[in-house]
Amino acid sequence: MTLSQLDYIVAVDTYRHFATAADACHVTQPTLSMQIQKLEDELGILVFDRSKQPVVPTETGQAILAQARDVLRAARRIPEIVSESKNDFQGELRIGIIPTLAPYLLPYFIGEFIGKYPAVSVQIQELVTEQIVERLRNGLIDVGLVVTPLTENGITEMPLFQEPFIVYAADAHPLLDKPTVTPDDLDTDGLWLLTDGHCFRNQVINLCGADRLSTSPASLQPSGSSATRLRYETGSLETLIKLIDKQDGFTLLPYLATVDMSDRRRARLRPFDQSSGTAPQPVREVSLVIHRSFLKRKLIDALKHEILSHLPAALAKKESRSRIVAW
Repeated sequence: MTLSQLDYIVAVDTYRHFATAADACHVTQPTLSMQIQKLEDELGILVFDRSKQPVVPTETGQAILAQARDVLRAARRIPEIVSESKNDFQGELRIGIIPTLAPYLLPYFIGEFIGKYPAVSVQIQELVTEQIVERLRNGLIDVGLVVTPLTENGITEMPLFQEPFIVYAADAHPLLDKPTVTPDDLDTDGLWLLTDGHCFRNQVINLCGADRLSTSPASLQPSGSSATRLRYETGSLETLIKLIDKQDGFTLLPYLATVDMSDRRRARLRPFDQSSGTAPQPVREVSLVIHRSFLKRKLIDALKHEILSHLPAALAKKESRSRIVAW
């Protein structure tokens, strides 16, 4: 049994296709297949059921693959220990980040991070939370930037900051008649939401009250005869903002999405009431997430430091007022 053989079976499990796995391992498909067959002969079991398409691991194969991933992580940790002892920041850092964070958070720190660590190659992928968790487990990314809590077995959460929610409403919308709003003010009629799969959508639904959500949760149906015939699904907060500018209704935005707004758009924002005696301010908790046996520890610590060092002052400061994490 060799590390290369373990690498090959993990690749097949990840991609569920022998040719794709061979490409990922930079070997020919016959070489990969031969080495996997050799490993199976040595163990006396089948790791994969080749009669199914896509190929799937056998029951025993699943246990072997889980152990193989742990062995490969441990082996890859050895050169990292040497590198860390020399304070040598180099290699590849693969980051997954959810779409409702990527365009607003990345510009604050990524340029400085790359400039400070020129020997580090950074790869960034926009993924929904479920994909980030899956790729962390499969070793396809090193760290994720998501909204927590996740309560996923084997995933470690490193909270960074709490980001307030802010209401964004169309001109002449009743919500703009008040200087601040409370969750009770959020009538779900006319609420724009992201499509299924985005955690921010679920947070907004929970905050507004799922039992009060009378419209289809993947679309907008604000007041007006023409608008009630509109069904539109999107994964972009910017699209929701532009539709509200031209149509009607309202949505909730994370604070970072509002920082660079024009004065005209800022006039359509309403914060949640933070005065004494009211409900806690709704926020979302933004965290780095890693696999429990994560690699590249110093690089990830450096990434965390860079993010915290470049946050807007409103997020970086420690606030004592009561807040509620919407999830």
